[in-house]
Amino acid sequence: MKSRLHTSYDEATALEELHQRGWTDGLPVVIPTVERVEQMLLGGGLDPDIILGHVGPGYGEATVEKVAVNAVMAGCLPEHFPVVIAAVRAVCDDGFDLGVLQSTTHALGPVVIVNGPAREICGNIASGWGALGPGHRANASIGRALRLVLGNIGGAQPGISDMAVLGQPGKFTACFAEAEETSPFPPLHVARGFGPDQSAVTVVGVEAPHSVIATPDGDDPDAADRMLRTLAASIANAGANSTYGGQGTTLVVLNPAHARILEKGGHTRESVQQKLHEYAVTPKRVLNTWAPMRMHPAENGDELVRAIASPEKVVVAVAGGEGIYSAVFNCWGGGEHAVVPVTTEIEIGQACELPVGPVGGAVHA
Repeated sequence: MKSRLHTSYDEATALEELHQRGWTDGLPVVIPTVERVEQMLLGGGLDPDIILGHVGPGYGEATVEKVAVNAVMAGCLPEHFPVVIAAVRAVCDDGFDLGVLQSTTHALGPVVIVNGPAREICGNIASGWGALGPGHRANASIGRALRLVLGNIGGAQPGISDMAVLGQPGKFTACFAEAEETSPFPPLHVARGFGPDQSAVTVVGVEAPHSVIATPDGDDPDAADRMLRTLAASIANAGANSTYGGQGTTLVVLNPAHARILEKGGHTRESVQQKLHEYAVTPKRVLNTWAPMRMHPAENGDELVRAIASPEKVVVAVAGGEGIYSAVFNCWGGGEHAVVPVTTEIEIGQACELPVGPVGGAVHA
């Protein structure tokens, strides 16, 4: 189904009408004129009528054209559009559990992680200092385009179908590129089954980032282990859903300096996942003091409850500037599949020219 055309006296009037109809995220948008949408479609290189998926909770049909309209509104340039398309395909995958993620009372949102050559070719998506903060057009616009798709096509409206009690700023936009050049680990998309010359997005449904400070002594032989225990304690904290039996996926974003300390300590991405699974635990007797409504029998007090169900339930990425702060994004864990992260190839269109490689699909954790 094609988008309906609306007319207005001028762009200022059109903007107010968009706000009144609930078609914005609360911030001003770029008016999606026919000409602007046509330019955006050139960036994707796909037929406008192709259906990318169905967007929960309303399960509206996400055609390329409708997604282009939202990308224009978000401030995207045509070269950003292939990344938006890939992100929409990812969240529409059944394993992502988008419908329940959008309607839960928990403050969750999709975080888009970009890997491969598209990081530069599709708009210089930032991976360094403040990558999740203001000042990066591609990051802000791509993440915002996905959010507008979730609202305008998926029907997620606060207090009606999006029941997050407070929400969080990451529900406006959350997109960054992995810092592949400064990471000691192979790129995330390679770890998830793609080739290094391919481009991909990995979308994870999580809470807002929680800053984790770690100032290890580089000469301390236990520096890496101390850092992992600090990260684990930030995951298995008293207020985290995952602490009481995590089934969902946790996102850990290491700054390059922290990643190098872990690598110096002999760790790979896979061993970091394993150690966080082992360390992010809480004895049942401690849980009894935090949450009496979830009381465990006293005789089971020394049994451990894992905040991370298995090592594969941790996505580890590297981004940010050099410093003493990394971040954890805690999980929810509801939904039929407990919100599985999905990685999808970015198919480069006319605005982002690359040699055509093997066509990839969606990869699940």
